[in-house]
Amino acid sequence: MERTMVIAPGPTANGDLHLGHLAGPFLSADVCARYARAAGRDVLFGTGVHFTQNYIVTTARRLGVPPEELRVRSGEQVERTLKAVGIEPDGFVPFDERYVTGVRRFFERLHAAGGLVLRSVPFPYVARTGEFLTDAYVRGTCPVCLSEGCAGLCEGCGHWIGSGELIAPCSTLDPDDEVEIREARVLVLPLEDHREALTAYFAGLAPTMRPRLARLIEELLAHPLPDYPVTLPISWGIPAPFPEVEGQVIYADAEVVAWSMHSSALAAERRGEAPAGEDALWFAESGAKVVYFFGSDAGFAFGVVGVAMLMALGGYTLPEHFVTNEFYELDNDKFSSSRGHVVTGRELAAEVPRDLIRFYLAATGPDFQRTNFTRGAMSQVTASRLVEPWNRVADKAARAAQESGGGPLPVSARSREAAARMAERFGSAYDARRFSLTAAAFTLTEQLGRLDRWEVTAADAGDFCHEVDVFLRCAAPLLIDLADEALPDLTIPAASPATEVTPRVLPRLTETAQ
Repeated sequence: MERTMVIAPGPTANGDLHLGHLAGPFLSADVCARYARAAGRDVLFGTGVHFTQNYIVTTARRLGVPPEELRVRSGEQVERTLKAVGIEPDGFVPFDERYVTGVRRFFERLHAAGGLVLRSVPFPYVARTGEFLTDAYVRGTCPVCLSEGCAGLCEGCGHWIGSGELIAPCSTLDPDDEVEIREARVLVLPLEDHREALTAYFAGLAPTMRPRLARLIEELLAHPLPDYPVTLPISWGIPAPFPEVEGQVIYADAEVVAWSMHSSALAAERRGEAPAGEDALWFAESGAKVVYFFGSDAGFAFGVVGVAMLMALGGYTLPEHFVTNEFYELDNDKFSSSRGHVVTGRELAAEVPRDLIRFYLAATGPDFQRTNFTRGAMSQVTASRLVEPWNRVADKAARAAQESGGGPLPVSARSREAAARMAERFGSAYDARRFSLTAAAFTLTEQLGRLDRWEVTAADAGDFCHEVDVFLRCAAPLLIDLADEALPDLTIPAASPATEVTPRVLPRLTETAQ
């Protein structure tokens, strides 16, 4: 059986997950994996937390705690929040010695394969402290889109901006420090060397890439590709195992492939398997498919750098799909932990049933453009489009169960055909090639509305109960608790062979957490 490895790259370990995180890659990856399992496919879902970005250092300074303490605490918070909203990965990447060893070995292989080159790279430098500034340590203007922000992946345009390329850079550690530009010898991945292969690869993905990622790739390939630093002259991170850059660390954003391989290995181990190595599941000969879910601003790291590393090593499977998302806002403003403008998944799950949370995040998800969360809209939408119509459907199912006396009712060929069409519509939204949370939520709303409008009679009660059963199975990747309580299993058959159905009493939905 063909295996699919679903990966939702971990957030930076500098805080808990807010709804903006959940509405993007995490819920999407969970729903995709749940559907694939229900359809009888072999799937591994890996996620976790990323523990080596220097954003952890700057956040810890602001909070007055050691960065090591913050990243451990954040990792625990993320795990609890994922559980609170029903996101259940097979593997969760922690920060431990095994991970560090795996990252170092990955880059040792890449270095031995000739994939890394020693070159001089410009960095902002503070003479007072003798420190180079990278990523979270330096802020300025993006030379591509003129957005203000830190170095690294630009949230505005998605381009990777080297620290030395920022316009008017200033230190975030001490804004009063005078900043100059100095060069340092670091190991880089020369992306331009992979231009031809990357061009062909992304041409193959063009039909399924979402607009912002497609635009980024087009813009990148229109110019020489940069030398991407794999080591940095800073102290926070995993020590680089190369004598020519002694004292440097591996660039956190360069860990993308090693992190992904580790997440897949952990997922397989949790399933009782024993992979021969961290990368064993990624060999092309395995036939496995890789599907990534991430925010559009991570496209350069995972879509360009990660793929180029796999190409440089050779013999590995390349990602088949990148499912990206845009930003999810709170009350028409960006989520911001530092400003207290945030709602975490755990906070909301303490008040609202998680099926309602999952449905609303899907219905308003930022698949293609920025979308917005408000508590008032959530209450209104979940009540009118989910809770109230479902409870009316459950009432009709209960009456059918009572009137049947516990015996089976016939299912017509027309109902079997309708059920097959319904499953097909859900499947087209859930399948990785055209995955869309908003399409899944729309299909759920439309099919539930159809069942709600059905005026059930004794002649078609069997058809009604049959289609409610298929609806629940198809909605189960989103409505996890309702489906678990209502169904004996979560299988979504390719075709419905039912000729009869035994009506049963179904659970009702509530608007407050129990």
